[in-house]
Amino acid sequence: MKIGLVAGEASGDLLGAGLIRAIRERVPAARFAGIAGPGMIEAGCEAWAPSERLSVMGLAEVLKVLPGLLRLRRELARRMLEWQPDVFVGIDAPDFTLGLEKRLRRRGLRTVHYVSPSIWAWRAGRIRKIGRAADLVLCLLPFEPPLYESAGIGARFVGHPMADRIPERSDRAAARRLLGLPSEGSVIAVLPGSRGSELKYLADDFAGAIAWLAARREGLRFVGAMARPDLRARFEAALAERAPGVEVTLLDGRAEEAMAAADVVLLASGTATLQAALIKRPMVVAYRVAGLTRWVFETFRLIKLKRFALPNLLAGRDLVPEILQDAITPARLGEAVLTWLDEPASCVALADEFDAIHRSLKCEADARAAEAVLSLNARKVQP
Repeated sequence: MKIGLVAGEASGDLLGAGLIRAIRERVPAARFAGIAGPGMIEAGCEAWAPSERLSVMGLAEVLKVLPGLLRLRRELARRMLEWQPDVFVGIDAPDFTLGLEKRLRRRGLRTVHYVSPSIWAWRAGRIRKIGRAADLVLCLLPFEPPLYESAGIGARFVGHPMADRIPERSDRAAARRLLGLPSEGSVIAVLPGSRGSELKYLADDFAGAIAWLAARREGLRFVGAMARPDLRARFEAALAERAPGVEVTLLDGRAEEAMAAADVVLLASGTATLQAALIKRPMVVAYRVAGLTRWVFETFRLIKLKRFALPNLLAGRDLVPEILQDAITPARLGEAVLTWLDEPASCVALADEFDAIHRSLKCEADARAAEAVLSLNARKVQP
């Protein structure tokens, strides 16, 4: 059995790696190939290109690299059609994967789109494109399948693998010992993003927020989790300029450990906000895109929701502060962090809300996703 895969970004790589392992448990001889990150490669996927090629955010940023992405997609389609996988799975990265899925499906391959695009938030019309591209959509959030079912598109809620993996109670003291941080005092985890475009728009303000906090609260410790070495270098440069003399422990990866060690997390919007919620840590969420991207969103009314942080979306109300675009300043970020530090009762109440979210998403997602993919196998392989 052969499974074609494409994953973009670190979150997609985690999903792909879990899916590969779960399929291998059921079909040990299965083979996997496509665009993969390090986790997928370790799990046994042959990488035809690295997943970081797809790590681009925002319209303006995509336009700069669009010709290369289109060439990559054409080459990948050619190789997939030659290889003839039993099922092709596009993991997230919808602007890249949906077009590929549509082309492969037209040529007779079974296709799965893993992670529903945010049709409930913006560009709702994409659901028609998804229906043409995928035989089945695997959804991480419980409110998504009904949207597809109402449009006659097959969809299945599988839960979220992070909710299965992350314990319901994270040990702050153990995480601090592991990272060499003091057991006493307040620790702020800083995650400015997993993509270069996020660092471009957030690094300076996040570094400035560190300086702002250090100047106003003695004894604070800062730990930054960096997704890649090049992003670490960018953030180090921002810290040298905006927070000279402030000690910041920078980690390569280890985002979960940094969050677990922290009292409050300052982070870019994205999957990391759900990770922080599952670890039960209060957070401050920031989101900024290029001016052109923002203009397009606002002019054509592509955004449907006011909330953008996953914990707030899942709860249906504002649990954590969201700071957007021009409102992002070091002082605004720092003030929001201090509010959590100064209101321990609010942190306890927030943890209860996060418990409910955790339970709703804990569904053995890798196994469910594997069974769904195998059900589409043209050779009728049984799990």
